[in-house]
Amino acid sequence: MFAQDMRGRSAFRTSAARGKGAGLTARGTLAGFVVGGMMTPRFRLPTNVVVVILTLVLFSLAAIFVVSAPGGYQGYAEADFIFVGPDEAGRVVDLKVDEGARVTKGMPLFTIDEDLQVADLKAAEAALGQALSELANVKAAAKRPAEVAILEASGRRAAAALELSRLELDRQKDLQSKQVASQAALDAAQQTYNQNEASLEQARHEIEAAKLAGRDDQIAAAEKAVDAARASLAAAQVRLDRRRMFAPVSGTVETLYFRTGELVPAGRPVVSILPPELIKVRFFVPEPALPQFQLGTAVAVSCDGCAEEIDATVSYIAASAEYTPPVIYSLDERSKLVFMMEARPRDPSKLRPGQPVTVEIAP
Repeated sequence: MFAQDMRGRSAFRTSAARGKGAGLTARGTLAGFVVGGMMTPRFRLPTNVVVVILTLVLFSLAAIFVVSAPGGYQGYAEADFIFVGPDEAGRVVDLKVDEGARVTKGMPLFTIDEDLQVADLKAAEAALGQALSELANVKAAAKRPAEVAILEASGRRAAAALELSRLELDRQKDLQSKQVASQAALDAAQQTYNQNEASLEQARHEIEAAKLAGRDDQIAAAEKAVDAARASLAAAQVRLDRRRMFAPVSGTVETLYFRTGELVPAGRPVVSILPPELIKVRFFVPEPALPQFQLGTAVAVSCDGCAEEIDATVSYIAASAEYTPPVIYSLDERSKLVFMMEARPRDPSKLRPGQPVTVEIAP
């Protein structure tokens, strides 16, 4: 009896030694069975081939377990937030909402100090007024009415002088024909007439020039200056209006990043809003189950504390696979090749961002 026991123990140690040499690490495991079976002295496979076979077996078992898991596919609720902030840096002077408050579209949220924007608006208004004045001046006559009246009076005086010189010239011609006046007197009368005629012509041209407006190119340039001034005024008004921010959508105020009195950098949000319609379900499906899903597939979403399942529709399927979801809500933590999907719930108000969920294909 003692001898048989010793022979049994010796045989056990010999078997263990053989198993150890073949790469066994644990008795009774699948890996030990496969490795031990493949590492017999009569039939020995290369080590890399054994590793590949073991990997395929483990992945097949994991895929079968995940696909056929009665608990469905694990995931979580995700949301796209709306961030509201100023275009330019400034200090918060009036905060009208708090975290958790319900807001509707167009409701005031906060105000940023607007002293600089008000000053810019006044400067733009003054520039527009100046441009309009310059345009009116260019379109008006070159001379003022009083100056035109003086020129017209000069024209009448020149006309009277011309008439008088004409009469004198006619008289000298008559006397010359009677050989009473000298030729010199006639020449002087003719010269005076010619000078008065030229003076009248000059006066008429001066009056016409005084009544003319600016040239076409000057008027066009003045009109462009008015357009530029109006555009600057509109831009200044927009910058001022954007210092008072209103809710772009209806939803719930999730986070306040700045409080009254704090300085907000340009482009940084002050308030984040969660519209209910932007809540979605993100879940992960293993590669073997991928053919069961397509855009528009109806799914049922359940969560801890949910009174009933939530109907949803698949709205996004990732084009490439990934290993292990970035946020672990799976029942086990082993690596699996999965595809991320998103579904839009019919009633998103029943979910909260970050909430773990389980997704199943709707019956």
